[in-house]
Amino acid sequence: MIKKILSFNTIAAVLLSGAAYAQDTSTTAPEAGLDLGQEGPRAGEQFVKEEFGDWDVSCIKAQEGDDPCAIVQVLEGNNGDPIAEVSIGKLPEGGAAVAWANVIVPLETLLQAQLALSIDGAPRKLYNYHHCVPVGCIAQLGLSQGDIDAMKAGTKATFSLVPARFPDQVLEMDMSLSGFTSGFDALNVNTN
Repeated sequence: MIKKILSFNTIAAVLLSGAAYAQDTSTTAPEAGLDLGQEGPRAGEQFVKEEFGDWDVSCIKAQEGDDPCAIVQVLEGNNGDPIAEVSIGKLPEGGAAVAWANVIVPLETLLQAQLALSIDGAPRKLYNYHHCVPVGCIAQLGLSQGDIDAMKAGTKATFSLVPARFPDQVLEMDMSLSGFTSGFDALNVNTN
């Protein structure tokens, strides 16, 4: 019985003092130097800023300055399971590559077979895998202005990989280009 009374009295005191405090702070909070909080992600957290067709503009909240962003799409297999993730961002002008892409594929990928990319059935380009992490293996691609122009004009790109367990098979993953132009054009060059 005492526990119930103490708990009730404690809760009542907190609620009453909170209500009184809330009424009083509406005019005195800024003068009192109290932190009123802010909405949004913490520094270092990833968040989706915008969506363009099948692409998300995904950013990481920066401590200072502009948040670095990229357009991201998750590629699915025939049964709808996520298989790969593609992130594309802009690079500073002046280089052979105008954009970068990171493609994360499953760990059980035959790395020697390379990752292939074809845009709307054009001849494919082969890319080496860079390294593997616990979630998958990563290919880091440099995309030329011609690659970006083809993606902007295209409807579908296809990534192909070879599973390590089945080296005689090729797994193809379609990447929709719906919203690519708007999403890519919304990006800034990451300077962070």
